[in-house]
Amino acid sequence: MEFIIAESTEDMSRRAADRIASFVEADPSCVLGLATGTTPIGLYACLVDDCAQGKISFADVTTFNLDEYRGLDPEHDQSYRYFMKKHLFDHVDIDQARTHVPEGSNPDAEAVCAAYEQAIEEAGGIDLQLLGLGPNGHIGFNEPEDTFPKATHCVDLTESTIQANSRLFDRVEDVPRQAYTMGIGTIMAARSVLVVVEGSHKAEIVKKAFFGPVTPEVPASILQFHPDATVIVDPAAGALCK
Repeated sequence: MEFIIAESTEDMSRRAADRIASFVEADPSCVLGLATGTTPIGLYACLVDDCAQGKISFADVTTFNLDEYRGLDPEHDQSYRYFMKKHLFDHVDIDQARTHVPEGSNPDAEAVCAAYEQAIEEAGGIDLQLLGLGPNGHIGFNEPEDTFPKATHCVDLTESTIQANSRLFDRVEDVPRQAYTMGIGTIMAARSVLVVVEGSHKAEIVKKAFFGPVTPEVPASILQFHPDATVIVDPAAGALCK
């Protein structure tokens, strides 16, 4: 695992965007796994600028997002499909028919998750998976558990995750209590993994996840075993790892 403390949050975003751009340049028809949340917004902005300047094209890229809230329509302003359109898809030359997000509005969890796994397999697997890091160490919506879940599944969100995401909703009661998410096995099957983390409130979990014991109680810790994982953090998030 390569662990990088960037010079600033902006430098973290630029470095991460450059990693993604290099994958697209090397294989214009690559399959990218994408993430939502506050942290990736900066790197998506970098990719939008690169595309506008003609430095990169997403015309032949296929994407799969990590997760989606169960019960939200794609047009809901807090759905992850909406997020991706707002921050990336609507501003680059990607074929949106080749962008995939779990079908949050479908209540049939078994069907949604099986279809998502099949779509990833039919695409040839994920070449590069982008990840953030939750305050309790979750990746995607894989919360602390007794075991590492393997495939895409429906998960009950923990209270800490609900509270962390409530800032994006009008009321905490409006935050969905479940989500569809790629499993740890699906994430680990990606050929490369890129993790971005920012903020002093993530410093402790960064240390636990990437320099502590590997345990399903800190889901991101499994990435220590990935053969090609890169973690890029800003100075605040990396403060305990110097």
